[in-house]
Amino acid sequence: MGRHSLPDAYAPEERGDASPRRRRRTIAIATLLVLAVATGTGVAVKGGLLSFSESCEDSAVHLSLAASPDIAPAVRAIAEEALANEVRSDGHCLDVDVVARDSYKVADALAGGGEAPDFQVWLPDSDLWLDRAEGLGTGIPISPSDSVASSPVGLAMVPSASQRLGWPKKTYSWAGVVTAALTSDKVRLGAADPARSATGLLALTSIAASSGQQGGDSDTRVAETAKVLAERMSDSDAQVLETLARSGSGAEEGNPKRNQAVLISEQAAFTHNAEAAGSGRLNLFYPKDGTPLLDYPYTLVDEEKLTLVQSRAALRFMTLLNDTDSRAVFARYGFRPAGGEAENAVVTAAGGKSPQPYAASAAEAPSAKDLQEMLGMWTITVQSARLTTVVDASGSMSTPVPGRGQSRMDVTKESLIQALTQFTADDEIGLWEFATTLDGKKDYRKLMPTRRLGDPAQGGSTHREKLAAAFAGLQPVPGGATGLYDTTLASYKEAQSSYLKGKFNALVILTDGSDQDEDGISRSALVAELKELADPERPVPIIAIAVGPDADREEVAEIARITGGDGYEVSDPVEIQAVILQAIMTAGQNGRAAQE
Repeated sequence: MGRHSLPDAYAPEERGDASPRRRRRTIAIATLLVLAVATGTGVAVKGGLLSFSESCEDSAVHLSLAASPDIAPAVRAIAEEALANEVRSDGHCLDVDVVARDSYKVADALAGGGEAPDFQVWLPDSDLWLDRAEGLGTGIPISPSDSVASSPVGLAMVPSASQRLGWPKKTYSWAGVVTAALTSDKVRLGAADPARSATGLLALTSIAASSGQQGGDSDTRVAETAKVLAERMSDSDAQVLETLARSGSGAEEGNPKRNQAVLISEQAAFTHNAEAAGSGRLNLFYPKDGTPLLDYPYTLVDEEKLTLVQSRAALRFMTLLNDTDSRAVFARYGFRPAGGEAENAVVTAAGGKSPQPYAASAAEAPSAKDLQEMLGMWTITVQSARLTTVVDASGSMSTPVPGRGQSRMDVTKESLIQALTQFTADDEIGLWEFATTLDGKKDYRKLMPTRRLGDPAQGGSTHREKLAAAFAGLQPVPGGATGLYDTTLASYKEAQSSYLKGKFNALVILTDGSDQDEDGISRSALVAELKELADPERPVPIIAIAVGPDADREEVAEIARITGGDGYEVSDPVEIQAVILQAIMTAGQNGRAAQE
């Protein structure tokens, strides 16, 4: 988990190994340039000014830009100055209305489709929200372009705590500084919810990568760290700063509700220190194994619905945000240039000091897969999971997986056993298998009850060990067909009847085919029953995973969505582990949003 990589956007421009996202950005820019040239009027290189007699008020092209709350004030200042100076795009004054919107909320709204947004440009604080916004590809389309600014993520501490850790002379890895903070007189460490904060997620993933390099049981160490962070978690980056001790007084720092250290961006520390004084200011650790960057990608929303004038104005404003004057504005608000180069004045004001490695190259960013796994682990950590796993044991599961020399069942078992390592002792997991005529007239059979993984079992082992053995013992039933509908209904009824409040309850169904039980319940009857059974007060989302080319993802997705879950498709069963964690994160977020 957490094998970390920052996008090539952070590398020098002359590099030729651009990432897919970087290429998408280039395409987005090229599209706008082609539009500009196609109408016979190029985008002005200097100032974008063309000699038109219309007044600015009469000719203005209006754009709405939804920006991450941290960067919104700087972008608004640039937009207001551009309007005051009558900066134009093809004769039209740029009138950009900048509104502050939380990146996770915008990403979820775009992924969900629905009503058209009231903005044409989106400026989230990180690339990671782009994957979330794109979701399953059924939401509102986005066109990412270049980054306009950046800010590294680090660990900020009140002076008394940082001095105990030897700041600034002593440098640490991510794993080292967090471990030191948590064991050095029990420094209280806070963070923003990684499901809502790019800063929190990038920091947690960096901790995981660093822990992995130390060897041993790194997953357990990361889970333990996540558990500690979850106990002092804030909903947003702004809120986590409010948890800090407000002065160096013994009463304030001794207050158990106050944190002495927080995972935040350099820009957040810059803003905090600008308003703080003396012992209320923060010192900033820059881990020596590299700090990930918030990168603020400029993104068009539903580009095809923009007018030509709007598209060209959006491009003009993006070039404006990247010019020398705008970079100076961003620096005044505590941001680095898009490439991540250290600005000494910004670093000093944010609490950085040599020999902290604040000018070192940014860490490589985590892949989308790594982030999904980390979010799944975080969701499980914050709210223990209670999962009933239902595995297809029909004869088709003996089909070889191309290029692997193993059957679908063999690879599925290995993936499930690997996924099991991501869960804590407090998580509860059970196992069913299904195929027609498996148990008399029943298409399903319960192999292991849904119990705590840490509970003792016969023979001196634990439920986790017994469950891993049960996964390993799964075998395809020769001649058995896919009894999907009866099994789904029976397992859902039991999962709902044994619902436990305070846990993330879900039903995970893996199948490699469509229902083939001619004597079982029909699809329409199953849908009707699930609609009747689904209870928002006792949510049990179905996470349906279609394995292989014969499975019908749309069919299982339609069934799962009735319960608040969704359907997923994997071409290779080895992908099951990552998909389960991604699905848990998504379902957990949907459930949380429904409760708010």
